[in-house]
Amino acid sequence: MTENNLTVRLAAPRGFCAGVDRAIQIVEKCLEKYGAPVYVRHEIVHNRFVVESLEAKGAVFVDELEEVPADVPVIFSAHGVPKSVPEEAERRNLIYLDATCPLVSKVHVAAERHFRSDRHIILIGHAGHPEVIGTMGQLPEDAISLVETVDDIPNLKVPKNKDLAYITQTTLSLDDTKLIIEALENQFPKLIGPAKQDICYATTNRQQAVKIISEGCDAVLVIGAPNSSNSKRLVEVAAMNGCPDSKLIQRASDIDWTWLATKKVVGITAGASAPEVLVEEVLEACTEKFNVAIEEVAITREEVIFKLPKQLSEMDVNIDQPFNIFEKNNFFDSDFYNKLT
Repeated sequence: MTENNLTVRLAAPRGFCAGVDRAIQIVEKCLEKYGAPVYVRHEIVHNRFVVESLEAKGAVFVDELEEVPADVPVIFSAHGVPKSVPEEAERRNLIYLDATCPLVSKVHVAAERHFRSDRHIILIGHAGHPEVIGTMGQLPEDAISLVETVDDIPNLKVPKNKDLAYITQTTLSLDDTKLIIEALENQFPKLIGPAKQDICYATTNRQQAVKIISEGCDAVLVIGAPNSSNSKRLVEVAAMNGCPDSKLIQRASDIDWTWLATKKVVGITAGASAPEVLVEEVLEACTEKFNVAIEEVAITREEVIFKLPKQLSEMDVNIDQPFNIFEKNNFFDSDFYNKLT
């Protein structure tokens, strides 16, 4: 440890959300019920630490159903899948479980409702993201138009004989999405929106917490995967709210210690698919390099829990308890933080 002092502003909430907790539990309980291997279509959540931990327990991650043998169960990722995926699983008589986050499923239901009401749907989201692919795959190809930025709107082609409605990806920037919605409503005054925003509670809470910790920080470290939409949005939010020197890291080994040694106050948070154990790893690494003082900034306590699928809900499982490879995202009573603060 050097004589350098470092103040850490630790955001809360951070890390795992209820949808991620549920998805990981589905893989764990499926392994317990059926035994290894259990196949998973795409990364269950966007975090390599999580994926590799589950692989060590017997999960096999594949890109498409054609890679899944006939006699093993398969799980669909938390981001959701096009309708064609469960249809193909049923055609092959596969045992399958859907780990789609219930808040993503809510967006799917809204899309179906608008379609039945003969509305054309505008989806605000990022092209190529699994959640967007899954949402667009709920309906015929021409039923949904994708908007990524405000600049897309002037050239947006929509049917002239239909009412319009919008839905959004659940992990977007709150501020960017607000601007896009305002631009859409200016162009389409009768545009129908959701009664409550589609951006999920966890994305909202983590972005609001980052806005607060960013003020007065010399740098912000966001722990998350490079393909995690909500983690990348946290970096952007920090940069837009007083801390342009913000970086995405996957774990402590990614930190540039020479760079960090030039900082006095650093904010730390984690995306919704990053386990708390990685936050603790980063904090412990910091304590080995600096005299660390931790200031936790908590804006709310999250107590959301999602039920498991029926195939697993009859098992003896307490869904309030996480699985032991990951620390519970409970930032109020950790002995580790008590030791440092």
